[in-house]
Amino acid sequence: LSLSLSLFRITSNAMINACRDFLSLAQAHSKKWQKSLQYERDQRIRLEETLEQLAKQHNNLERAFRGATVLPSAPGGKGSSSSRDLSDEDDENEFFDAMEDVPEFITVPADPRYHRRTGSNLSGTSSEGNLEEHFTEDQTPAGCEVTARDAALTRTRRTGIPDKPNYSLNLWSIMKNCIGKELSKIPMPVNFNEPLSMLQRLTEDLEYHELLDRAAKCESALEQLCLVAAFTVSSYSTTVSRTGKPFNPLLGETFELDRLEEHGYRSLCEQVSHHPPAAAHHAESRRGWTLRQEIAIASKFRGKYLSIMPLGWIHCIFGSSGHHYTWKKVTTTVHNIIVGKLWIDQSGEIDIVNNQTGDKCHLKFAPYSYFSRDVARKVRHTHSHPLT
Repeated sequence: LSLSLSLFRITSNAMINACRDFLSLAQAHSKKWQKSLQYERDQRIRLEETLEQLAKQHNNLERAFRGATVLPSAPGGKGSSSSRDLSDEDDENEFFDAMEDVPEFITVPADPRYHRRTGSNLSGTSSEGNLEEHFTEDQTPAGCEVTARDAALTRTRRTGIPDKPNYSLNLWSIMKNCIGKELSKIPMPVNFNEPLSMLQRLTEDLEYHELLDRAAKCESALEQLCLVAAFTVSSYSTTVSRTGKPFNPLLGETFELDRLEEHGYRSLCEQVSHHPPAAAHHAESRRGWTLRQEIAIASKFRGKYLSIMPLGWIHCIFGSSGHHYTWKKVTTTVHNIIVGKLWIDQSGEIDIVNNQTGDKCHLKFAPYSYFSRDVARKVRHTHSHPLT
């Protein structure tokens, strides 16, 4: 019994000493944690005050600028109405929280650039050309008999989408309602998006469709594979300047592009799933090729950049030769999400496989690195030299 008591006493003393050491260690670290927490609180308060001060200065500058431009030319009765409009500016610029069930994309501001070709224009950002599709009727001289052929309507397609409107936004009115929220839950104004649907952006993969037209006429399987590889790379020709995110389609929304008369192909794209977002795309041409793809998007936010991983396979089938090619798209990374100029980079590997002959084309997209000695390679397009 005495042996058991002594053993219990020794064990109890050891436990008491361990608890005492843990208590002293916890008290020492708790002071550090309290200091760190207080420092973070102070930093947050300073940041809120700084942002609020910047927002006030921005509003004052806007009011001074508008007053300087409006007051000299306005009659006496319009000055009071303009001042009332300026006083209500803060209320109009206030943004409210959107629904919690948001898509996986994170909106990024768009940088309006000029981009388009003169050949098979699908969509883009340009200040030239018509802004909407319209019909023009052929005019006939007076006194002439108007026949059915003379009265035919000539269809003219637009050559670009409207420019981004230059609306001033109050940054503080957006951020003050988003403090403490996850970045993926922050609602953003719609003018940060491109005036296009994601289905239209997927259809833009057919911009260099003439590569598939040439591939359909090839007798050599290897030459045909090279043209298919060039068509695969051509889908990234617009990512250098177009950093805006398109709008998310509704479930069941479709987009059809009929270019049978001009280029001999037509395309149909449909949103088949909303969470996660997924779309199905089918295109067929009179010149002997069929393209179909199922695209689902998975995104990961890494703080300074956003990674977008397209899921799903792309199939290209040539009717004359029966060759069936399959491949996947690479990862797209959007850099400088928070601060800095947005830029997009592609990284990963693509294996284009001919399922009939077993031929394979391996494409590697090397990510950009400040420390790499390799020359930076960019996929570009020109009016006189298409991607081949």
